[in-house]
Amino acid sequence: MSAPERRHPDREAAARRAEELRRLIAYHRKRYYVDNDPEISDADYDALERELLELEEAFPDLRTADSPSLRVGGQPAEQFETYPHPTPMLSLDNAYTEAELRAWEERLVRLLGERPTYVVEPKVDGLSIAVHYREGLLERGLTRGDGLVGEDVTPNVRTIRSIPLRLARPVGRLEARGEVFMPRRAFQELNRKRLEQGQAPFANPRNAAAGSVRLLDSRITAERNLDCFFYALAALEGEPEPATHWEALERVRELGLRTNPLARPCATLEDVLGVVRELQALRHELDYETDGAVVKVDRLDQQRRAGATSKAPRWAIAFKFPAEQATTRVRHIAVQVGRTGALTPVAELEPVQLGGTTVSRATLHNEEEVRRKDVRIGDTVLIEKAGEIIPQVVKVILSQRPPDAQAFAMPAHCPECGAAVVREEGEIVSRCTGATCPAKLRESLRHFASRAALDIQGLGDALIEQLVSRRLVQDVADLYRLDQATLAALERMGPKSAANLLAQLEASKDQPLHRVIYALGIRHVGERTARLLAHHLGSMAALMDAPVEALEAIPEIGPKTARAIRTFFEQPANRDLVRRLREAGLRMEAAAPQAAVSGEAGSAFAGKTVVLTGTLPRHTREQARRMIEARGGRVTDHVSRTTDLVVAGEQPGSKLERARRLGIRVVDPEEFERMLGEA
Repeated sequence: MSAPERRHPDREAAARRAEELRRLIAYHRKRYYVDNDPEISDADYDALERELLELEEAFPDLRTADSPSLRVGGQPAEQFETYPHPTPMLSLDNAYTEAELRAWEERLVRLLGERPTYVVEPKVDGLSIAVHYREGLLERGLTRGDGLVGEDVTPNVRTIRSIPLRLARPVGRLEARGEVFMPRRAFQELNRKRLEQGQAPFANPRNAAAGSVRLLDSRITAERNLDCFFYALAALEGEPEPATHWEALERVRELGLRTNPLARPCATLEDVLGVVRELQALRHELDYETDGAVVKVDRLDQQRRAGATSKAPRWAIAFKFPAEQATTRVRHIAVQVGRTGALTPVAELEPVQLGGTTVSRATLHNEEEVRRKDVRIGDTVLIEKAGEIIPQVVKVILSQRPPDAQAFAMPAHCPECGAAVVREEGEIVSRCTGATCPAKLRESLRHFASRAALDIQGLGDALIEQLVSRRLVQDVADLYRLDQATLAALERMGPKSAANLLAQLEASKDQPLHRVIYALGIRHVGERTARLLAHHLGSMAALMDAPVEALEAIPEIGPKTARAIRTFFEQPANRDLVRRLREAGLRMEAAAPQAAVSGEAGSAFAGKTVVLTGTLPRHTREQARRMIEARGGRVTDHVSRTTDLVVAGEQPGSKLERARRLGIRVVDPEEFERMLGEA
């Protein structure tokens, strides 16, 4: 009898864990790729795959033919026709630290016998797509599918404006691969409409893009404002092939396909790391989600020599930024009161690291959102952070709900002042009815003193709390009745701080009319609307007495905003507030409104849409905006085909590249100064 097979002492436990990992990965892969409804963060999913890979490397006999570690992408959805990819659409291995990236390069050097050069591109968070052209015309668009077979979503691809229906010049055959994504603003607008219609919002732009590309009705896709960057030239017939990836990107651009303007060639890995740091710093300034940077060997002959595993190319890797999604537990649901009395439920969380900071609170928006997501005290939730905005709860992990989880109910009385809480018909927000609610007053003071309003520096949260709690101010007009002795007696103030604040209050009296309008906190009146009101009406008196019809006649002001303005000024307390602000010395008329209007016609900016990018030597961004708008121009944040002019200062961002692609006029700071001086 032969001796019994010798087994590693941990093999049995490893086998059980590997099986469990395969089950979890299959489940979450389907949630991500097929259902477009993930339950865990990308970092948590990557950790599952990495653990399985480590087990299979330690125990090769545990690797199975259907192991998720050997699969690429997700299964195609059944409702689409499918086509095989001429060459597999592989996914990428990930690196999370500089050490892992250096180890990847050393493996490459051993394979190639030399140190390669690279190209670095932002890793756009969207849906991979393969677009085929024949004789210069769009023939087919395929999703990645399972990497070998993709879904035919050609009608939907045709709706994406950044994907041309005809190339700039005909070539026999071309296959370009790219990433379809939903810009942040399009995502926010889509979710706003879905909430208004009582539909569940998308968890993030990536899932919104994936869901939009895979809709059966391409008319709906056309409304989603999708975009695309191309990152690879997979096949080219009819002209010489490029020698490097960078040349391939240039060829793609020449043919009329969009590539990411932030892509950079790098001579060394140190250059690569420098670009990665720059991309991470830019992350929240971009109009699309990015969770890392893709590093690729530049020379195509070296790519071929490096080859690929069954899952990923050896010549490319994704360097992942720190995760900005995380799972944690809801300890409590509190209610905050805003300046308009709106009650906002806020989840108080077990502290968790997210995007380099410790997060312990996340917004739940409103009572309907809590009900829709079914968030309860005790639940485990997935939270997400976008830019500098307070994190939000994306979804509840129902499989981890405890038996004693407590449902949330909006209080019947304000938690700050005890006044009744009402929810008007047709609205999703509950509001405090208390006329003297201290929470509303605190928020009003913060808004009044904010940079975009009257810019009263020194009026911070701690001081506002003292002014309200000691009843030294009952509304914003009372700020101008404060004296040095009263302020100096407050905690952490003193004579010098008091004098500085009084100087700031005095300076705020010279702020222009549109800032005073914005500072009042009228519902639906933001900075842009306040400027329009000041420009077209010229004075606070005219605004206070303007009928709804006159307000609706102003460009960009709709019925809802017009009614909100009229309602605000119909309240005697609000009219009295304006009277006291006027008596305090605040500006209640636009600076020479008629002269400004007549001067616009001859201005170089009259009627033009302008975008600012980079640093200007003589003006801040806000100063430049004001001067352009005073001359009849309109300043927007994003370059589009409706943009007339881009002002590019030092270190301009991707807006400059986009402007050049669209053929939009670009001026430097010197030319900008000359235009400001034109009559």
